[in-house]
Amino acid sequence: MPEDRLDKLEMAVAEQEHMIEELSGQLAKQWIEIDLLRRKLALLTERFLALEQQATPSPPVTKPPHW
Repeated sequence: MPEDRLDKLEMAVAEQEHMIEELSGQLAKQWIEIDLLRRKLALLTERFLALEQQATPSPPVTKPPHW
């Protein structure tokens, strides 16, 4: 009886270790993807800001007519 219980516990631990390894691998892949997406977002943000500056010239500074 105690041997069966020990076998069950060992199997449960082995399954948990396997699941932890799988989850760790998935997490590592997700961090790589997140890093790639952050870089792309930064590049797109820079491009957008550059295009925005080119498209809208700044208005000239003038005094209002009532001054």
